[in-house]
Amino acid sequence: MTDQTYQPTLSQLRAFVAIAEYRHFGTAAARLSVSQPTLSQALAALEHGLGLQLIERSTRRVLVTAAGMRLLPQAMATLEAADRFVASATGDSLGGTLRMGIIPTVAPYVLPGLLPELRKVLPALIPQVIEDQTARLLEGLRTGVLDVALLALPTEAPGLVEIPLYTEEFVLVTPRGHELAGRTDIAPATLAALPLLLLDEGHCLRDQTLEFCRSADAHPGAVGDTRAASLATVVQCVAGGLGVTLIPEMAVEAETSRGTLETAHFAAPAPGRQLGLAFRASTARADDYARLAEIIRSQRPGAN
Repeated sequence: MTDQTYQPTLSQLRAFVAIAEYRHFGTAAARLSVSQPTLSQALAALEHGLGLQLIERSTRRVLVTAAGMRLLPQAMATLEAADRFVASATGDSLGGTLRMGIIPTVAPYVLPGLLPELRKVLPALIPQVIEDQTARLLEGLRTGVLDVALLALPTEAPGLVEIPLYTEEFVLVTPRGHELAGRTDIAPATLAALPLLLLDEGHCLRDQTLEFCRSADAHPGAVGDTRAASLATVVQCVAGGLGVTLIPEMAVEAETSRGTLETAHFAAPAPGRQLGLAFRASTARADDYARLAEIIRSQRPGAN
Protein backbone atom coordinates (compact mmCIF):
# COMPACT_ATOMS: atom_id res chain seq x y z
CA MET A 1 0.00 0.00 0.00
CA THR A 2 1.26 3.46 -0.90
CA ASP A 3 2.39 5.68 1.97
CA GLN A 4 0.27 8.81 1.49
CA THR A 5 3.04 10.94 3.02
CA TYR A 6 5.67 9.63 0.60
CA GLN A 7 7.11 12.09 -1.91
CA PRO A 8 9.35 10.63 -4.64
CA THR A 9 12.51 12.49 -5.56
CA LEU A 10 13.37 13.49 -9.09
CA SER A 11 16.38 11.16 -8.94
CA GLN A 12 14.08 8.24 -8.17
CA LEU A 13 11.75 9.15 -11.02
CA ARG A 14 14.68 9.55 -13.42
CA ALA A 15 15.95 6.11 -12.43
CA PHE A 16 12.55 4.55 -13.09
CA VAL A 17 12.09 6.31 -16.44
CA ALA A 18 15.61 5.47 -17.63
CA ILE A 19 15.23 1.78 -16.76
CA ALA A 20 11.81 1.67 -18.43
CA GLU A 21 13.25 3.33 -21.53
CA TYR A 22 16.40 1.25 -22.00
CA ARG A 23 15.25 -2.00 -20.35
CA HIS A 24 18.83 -2.42 -19.16
CA PHE A 25 20.25 -1.30 -15.82
CA GLY A 26 23.78 -0.78 -17.11
CA THR A 27 22.67 1.39 -20.01
CA ALA A 28 20.27 3.37 -17.84
CA ALA A 29 22.98 3.99 -15.23
CA ALA A 30 25.41 5.15 -17.92
CA ARG A 31 22.84 7.53 -19.40
CA LEU A 32 22.24 9.07 -15.98
CA SER A 33 25.97 9.08 -15.11
CA VAL A 34 25.43 7.10 -11.91
CA SER A 35 26.58 3.69 -10.73
CA GLN A 36 24.32 0.66 -11.11
CA PRO A 37 24.00 0.25 -7.31
CA THR A 38 22.89 3.89 -7.03
CA LEU A 39 20.36 3.36 -9.82
CA SER A 40 19.03 0.19 -8.18
CA GLN A 41 18.73 1.90 -4.81
CA ALA A 42 16.79 4.79 -6.31
CA LEU A 43 14.35 2.40 -7.98
CA ALA A 44 13.99 0.32 -4.82
CA ALA A 45 13.24 3.44 -2.77
CA LEU A 46 10.60 4.52 -5.26
CA GLU A 47 8.93 1.12 -5.33
CA HIS A 48 9.03 0.88 -1.53
CA GLY A 49 7.52 4.34 -1.12
CA LEU A 50 4.74 3.61 -3.60
CA GLY A 51 4.16 0.07 -2.39
CA LEU A 52 4.27 -1.08 -6.02
CA GLN A 53 6.61 -3.06 -8.22
CA LEU A 54 7.38 -0.95 -11.25
CA ILE A 55 10.19 -2.98 -12.82
CA GLU A 56 10.49 -6.75 -13.07
CA ARG A 57 14.10 -7.85 -13.33
CA SER A 58 15.52 -11.28 -14.09
CA THR A 59 18.97 -12.49 -15.12
CA ARG A 60 18.04 -12.18 -18.79
CA ARG A 61 15.64 -9.28 -19.18
CA VAL A 62 14.03 -6.21 -17.66
CA LEU A 63 10.28 -5.72 -17.92
CA VAL A 64 7.99 -2.85 -16.98
CA THR A 65 5.06 -4.08 -14.90
CA ALA A 66 1.45 -3.10 -15.55
CA ALA A 67 1.69 -0.62 -12.66
CA GLY A 68 4.89 0.73 -14.14
CA MET A 69 3.33 1.22 -17.56
CA ARG A 70 0.39 3.02 -15.94
CA LEU A 71 2.62 5.40 -13.98
CA LEU A 72 5.37 5.91 -16.60
CA PRO A 73 3.63 8.73 -18.53
CA GLN A 74 3.05 10.63 -15.27
CA ALA A 75 6.67 10.17 -14.23
CA MET A 76 7.75 11.50 -17.62
CA ALA A 77 5.41 14.48 -17.29
CA THR A 78 6.80 15.27 -13.83
CA LEU A 79 10.39 15.21 -15.11
CA GLU A 80 9.37 17.27 -18.12
CA ALA A 81 7.83 19.89 -15.84
CA ALA A 82 10.95 19.94 -13.65
CA ASP A 83 13.21 20.39 -16.67
CA ARG A 84 10.99 23.17 -17.94
CA PHE A 85 11.10 24.86 -14.53
CA VAL A 86 14.90 24.85 -14.53
CA ALA A 87 15.05 26.00 -18.15
CA SER A 88 12.68 28.87 -17.38
CA ALA A 89 15.16 30.11 -14.80
CA THR A 90 17.63 30.63 -17.64
CA GLY A 91 15.10 32.71 -19.55
CA ASP A 92 14.27 30.08 -22.19
CA SER A 93 11.40 27.65 -21.63
CA LEU A 94 12.67 25.37 -24.41
CA GLY A 95 15.61 23.97 -22.48
CA GLY A 96 16.71 20.87 -20.65
CA THR A 97 16.67 17.38 -22.13
CA LEU A 98 14.65 16.82 -25.28
CA ARG A 99 14.21 13.22 -26.45
CA MET A 100 13.70 13.57 -30.20
CA GLY A 101 12.88 10.60 -32.40
CA ILE A 102 13.68 10.74 -36.11
CA ILE A 103 13.03 8.22 -38.87
CA PRO A 104 16.14 6.84 -40.66
CA THR A 105 15.25 8.38 -44.03
CA VAL A 106 15.32 11.86 -42.46
CA ALA A 107 17.98 11.81 -39.73
CA PRO A 108 21.19 11.77 -41.84
CA TYR A 109 20.01 14.67 -43.98
CA VAL A 110 18.36 16.94 -41.38
CA LEU A 111 20.70 16.59 -38.40
CA PRO A 112 23.85 18.14 -39.97
CA GLY A 113 22.07 21.48 -40.23
CA LEU A 114 19.60 21.17 -37.38
CA LEU A 115 21.89 20.29 -34.46
CA PRO A 116 24.27 23.26 -34.92
CA GLU A 117 21.25 25.56 -35.27
CA LEU A 118 19.75 24.24 -32.04
CA ARG A 119 23.05 24.82 -30.23
CA LYS A 120 23.08 28.39 -31.51
CA VAL A 121 19.50 29.48 -30.85
CA LEU A 122 18.68 27.19 -27.90
CA PRO A 123 21.89 26.81 -25.89
CA ALA A 124 19.96 25.51 -22.86
CA LEU A 125 18.52 22.62 -24.87
CA ILE A 126 20.08 19.16 -24.58
CA PRO A 127 18.85 17.08 -27.54
CA GLN A 128 18.88 13.30 -27.32
CA VAL A 129 18.42 11.82 -30.80
CA ILE A 130 16.74 8.43 -31.20
CA GLU A 131 16.72 7.12 -34.79
CA ASP A 132 14.14 4.40 -35.35
CA GLN A 133 11.31 3.23 -37.56
CA THR A 134 7.94 4.96 -37.39
CA ALA A 135 6.07 2.30 -35.40
CA ARG A 136 8.64 2.32 -32.59
CA LEU A 137 8.79 6.11 -32.52
CA LEU A 138 5.02 6.28 -32.14
CA GLU A 139 5.21 3.77 -29.31
CA GLY A 140 7.91 5.90 -27.69
CA LEU A 141 5.64 8.94 -27.88
CA ARG A 142 2.71 7.00 -26.46
CA THR A 143 4.65 5.69 -23.47
CA GLY A 144 6.47 8.93 -22.75
CA VAL A 145 9.92 7.64 -23.72
CA LEU A 146 10.08 10.33 -26.44
CA ASP A 147 9.08 13.98 -26.26
CA VAL A 148 8.76 14.66 -29.99
CA ALA A 149 9.27 12.77 -33.25
CA LEU A 150 10.18 13.95 -36.73
CA LEU A 151 8.49 11.63 -39.21
CA ALA A 152 6.21 11.33 -42.20
CA LEU A 153 2.61 12.51 -41.80
CA PRO A 154 -0.11 11.62 -41.24
CA THR A 155 0.60 9.07 -38.53
CA GLU A 156 -3.09 8.34 -37.82
CA ALA A 157 -2.07 7.72 -34.20
CA PRO A 158 -4.57 8.84 -31.54
CA GLY A 159 -3.56 11.29 -28.85
CA LEU A 160 -0.91 13.09 -30.90
CA VAL A 161 -0.58 16.62 -32.24
CA GLU A 162 1.03 16.79 -35.68
CA ILE A 163 2.66 19.97 -37.02
CA PRO A 164 3.32 19.77 -40.79
CA LEU A 165 6.77 21.06 -41.70
CA TYR A 166 7.23 20.66 -45.44
CA THR A 167 6.65 18.33 -48.36
CA GLU A 168 9.26 16.88 -50.66
CA GLU A 169 9.18 14.94 -53.89
CA PHE A 170 10.47 11.44 -54.52
CA VAL A 171 13.23 11.22 -57.09
CA LEU A 172 14.02 8.20 -59.24
CA VAL A 173 17.63 7.06 -58.96
CA THR A 174 19.04 5.05 -61.85
CA PRO A 175 22.41 3.65 -62.91
CA ARG A 176 24.45 5.95 -65.13
CA GLY A 177 23.36 5.76 -68.75
CA HIS A 178 19.87 4.47 -67.98
CA GLU A 179 17.26 5.39 -70.58
CA LEU A 180 15.29 7.42 -68.01
CA ALA A 181 18.26 9.31 -66.57
CA GLY A 182 17.86 13.09 -66.67
CA ARG A 183 14.20 13.09 -67.62
CA THR A 184 11.72 15.35 -65.84
CA ASP A 185 8.47 13.96 -67.24
CA ILE A 186 8.32 10.36 -66.05
CA ALA A 187 4.83 8.89 -65.82
CA PRO A 188 4.11 6.77 -62.72
CA ALA A 189 3.12 3.85 -64.93
CA THR A 190 6.73 3.67 -66.10
CA LEU A 191 7.62 1.97 -62.81
CA ALA A 192 5.71 -1.13 -63.89
CA ALA A 193 8.53 -2.11 -66.22
CA LEU A 194 11.38 -1.45 -63.77
CA PRO A 195 13.09 -3.58 -61.10
CA LEU A 196 12.37 -1.40 -58.08
CA LEU A 197 14.64 -1.71 -55.03
CA LEU A 198 13.11 -0.87 -51.64
CA LEU A 199 14.03 -0.47 -48.01
CA ASP A 200 13.19 -3.39 -45.76
CA GLU A 201 9.78 -3.83 -44.14
CA GLY A 202 9.01 -1.41 -41.33
CA HIS A 203 10.35 1.67 -43.10
CA CYS A 204 7.60 4.13 -43.97
CA LEU A 205 9.37 5.07 -47.22
CA ARG A 206 8.87 1.50 -48.41
CA ASP A 207 5.16 1.70 -47.64
CA GLN A 208 4.85 5.12 -49.29
CA THR A 209 6.58 3.88 -52.43
CA LEU A 210 4.36 0.80 -52.69
CA GLU A 211 1.25 2.91 -52.08
CA PHE A 212 2.30 5.25 -54.89
CA CYS A 213 2.77 2.28 -57.20
CA ARG A 214 -0.65 0.89 -56.31
CA SER A 215 -2.33 4.26 -56.88
CA ALA A 216 -0.74 4.42 -60.33
CA ASP A 217 -1.67 0.78 -61.05
CA ALA A 218 2.01 0.08 -61.52
CA HIS A 219 3.41 -3.23 -60.37
CA PRO A 220 7.20 -3.02 -60.57
CA GLY A 221 9.27 -6.14 -60.86
CA ALA A 222 11.78 -7.56 -58.34
CA VAL A 223 10.30 -5.56 -55.44
CA GLY A 224 11.13 -8.21 -52.86
CA ASP A 225 14.38 -9.50 -54.34
CA THR A 226 16.69 -6.90 -52.78
CA ARG A 227 15.92 -5.02 -49.57
CA ALA A 228 18.14 -2.88 -47.40
CA ALA A 229 18.11 -1.14 -44.03
CA SER A 230 19.41 2.21 -45.30
CA LEU A 231 19.12 4.44 -48.33
CA ALA A 232 22.91 4.34 -48.70
CA THR A 233 22.75 0.59 -49.29
CA VAL A 234 19.83 0.86 -51.69
CA VAL A 235 21.51 3.41 -53.93
CA GLN A 236 24.74 1.41 -54.01
CA CYS A 237 22.70 -1.55 -55.22
CA VAL A 238 21.36 0.74 -57.94
CA ALA A 239 24.92 1.76 -58.83
CA GLY A 240 25.74 -1.92 -59.11
CA GLY A 241 23.05 -2.43 -61.70
CA LEU A 242 20.50 -4.30 -59.57
CA GLY A 243 17.62 -1.95 -60.35
CA VAL A 244 16.29 1.55 -59.64
CA THR A 245 14.85 3.17 -56.52
CA LEU A 246 12.91 6.16 -55.24
CA ILE A 247 14.50 8.38 -52.61
CA PRO A 248 13.30 11.61 -50.96
CA GLU A 249 14.53 14.84 -52.46
CA MET A 250 16.54 15.75 -49.34
CA ALA A 251 18.67 12.63 -49.76
CA VAL A 252 19.61 13.12 -53.40
CA GLU A 253 22.75 15.22 -52.95
CA ALA A 254 24.24 13.02 -50.26
CA GLU A 255 23.34 9.64 -51.71
CA THR A 256 24.07 10.22 -55.40
CA SER A 257 27.49 11.78 -54.84
CA ARG A 258 28.89 8.28 -54.42
CA GLY A 259 28.97 5.80 -57.27
CA THR A 260 27.78 5.93 -60.85
CA LEU A 261 24.26 7.22 -60.37
CA GLU A 262 21.83 9.51 -62.15
CA THR A 263 18.39 10.84 -61.31
CA ALA A 264 15.07 11.46 -63.01
CA HIS A 265 11.93 13.31 -61.95
CA PHE A 266 8.25 12.56 -62.31
CA ALA A 267 5.80 14.74 -64.17
CA ALA A 268 3.55 16.86 -61.96
CA PRO A 269 1.97 16.04 -59.64
CA ALA A 270 5.05 14.16 -58.52
CA PRO A 271 4.87 11.58 -55.71
CA GLY A 272 6.24 12.69 -52.38
CA ARG A 273 5.78 12.81 -48.64
CA GLN A 274 4.97 15.33 -45.95
CA LEU A 275 7.24 15.56 -42.94
CA GLY A 276 6.13 16.85 -39.60
CA LEU A 277 6.73 17.03 -35.88
CA ALA A 278 4.52 14.91 -33.62
CA PHE A 279 4.07 15.06 -29.85
CA ARG A 280 1.53 14.06 -27.23
CA ALA A 281 -1.63 16.14 -27.10
CA SER A 282 -1.45 15.97 -23.29
CA THR A 283 1.89 17.78 -23.04
CA ALA A 284 2.14 21.17 -21.41
CA ARG A 285 4.87 22.16 -23.86
CA ALA A 286 2.84 22.51 -27.05
CA ASP A 287 3.98 26.11 -27.55
CA ASP A 288 7.61 25.11 -27.05
CA TYR A 289 7.31 22.31 -29.59
CA ALA A 290 5.62 24.63 -32.07
CA ARG A 291 8.69 26.86 -31.76
CA LEU A 292 10.91 23.83 -32.30
CA ALA A 293 8.94 22.99 -35.42
CA GLU A 294 9.65 26.46 -36.82
CA ILE A 295 13.38 25.95 -36.26
CA ILE A 296 13.28 22.56 -37.99
CA ARG A 297 11.33 24.05 -40.89
CA SER A 298 13.92 26.79 -41.29
CA GLN A 299 16.66 24.17 -41.58
CA ARG A 300 15.06 22.18 -44.38
CA PRO A 301 17.88 20.55 -46.39
CA GLY A 302 18.51 22.46 -49.59
CA ALA A 303 16.40 25.45 -48.50
CA ASN A 304 19.37 27.76 -47.97
